[in-house]
Amino acid sequence: MLEFNLLPDVKRNYIKAQKYKLVVVAISIVVSIISVTTLTLLIVYINVIQKNSIKSLTKDINSKITVINQNTNLNKILTIQKQASVIPNIQSQLYQSSRVFNYMAQLTPSNAKISNISVDFSKSSININGTADSLATVNQFVDTLKFTTYTSSEKNLGTAFSGVILNSFSYSSGSSPSYSLTFSFKSDIFMQKKAIALVVPSITSTRSILDQPNDLFQKVK
Repeated sequence: MLEFNLLPDVKRNYIKAQKYKLVVVAISIVVSIISVTTLTLLIVYINVIQKNSIKSLTKDINSKITVINQNTNLNKILTIQKQASVIPNIQSQLYQSSRVFNYMAQLTPSNAKISNISVDFSKSSININGTADSLATVNQFVDTLKFTTYTSSEKNLGTAFSGVILNSFSYSSGSSPSYSLTFSFKSDIFMQKKAIALVVPSITSTRSILDQPNDLFQKVK
């Protein structure tokens, strides 16, 4: 049995093109529907859901602000919080004044005593009045102060004292020679936050070496 295709090639290509056209149009319609649906959902979200969410949050914020404003102790609370925030910084700058007794035991020659000691932390200065067996002992005390260094975490930080001045040295019959010293100190050596160790030169024996710290301070009559 013989079959003959009586459709010309042009007609056959036209029919095929029409099929492709229908497919493209169908896909375009589907894409358009998806795009329109997405756009509609975005518009609804922005204009309805998001606006309602913003209104709700704004209402909550205003409510909280009202409650805060009604708190009569608000200024006190804020002041306390502000002061509490600076406490760590203040603590790090505190001086440990008790170190002066340990330092003096390390620095003072064994033949010298202290009758009065005044520490001015605002000026980083110390004034010492006391007695000694001789002027040589006082000079040894001065030199010890001049050449003492200090360390922190085993790192040498330089000289601990400066401007060491022998204000006076006097001797009266029937009493030990008296002296008066003034010198400045590095504020680091008294900082509570730092662990400090003095490096005292071997100029003379001090009470820390002789293990006689209780004999350092002289009772004033």
